Amino acid sequence: MTIPKIKIHNSSTGKEIEREMNAYELAERETNKLEIEIQKSEQAAKAQARSAAEDKLLALGLTTDDLKALLG
Repeated sequence: MTIPKIKIHNSSTGKEIEREMNAYELAERETNKLEIEIQKSEQAAKAQARSAAEDKLLALGLTTDDLKALLG
């Protein structure tokens, strides 16, 4: 497995350094990936719950306009 690289740009000198990520940066990167996956999962669960609620209201005979008025 190759270690991801990080670029550091010094705006004073205009020089750019490219180096491998250290252990802390790698851990932070993995943490960020996991947080993004959790957010995606939560959003999918909310969308699924909303869809189920809409289906139940439609089964009760409410129109699309009724649903829009209720759910905003």
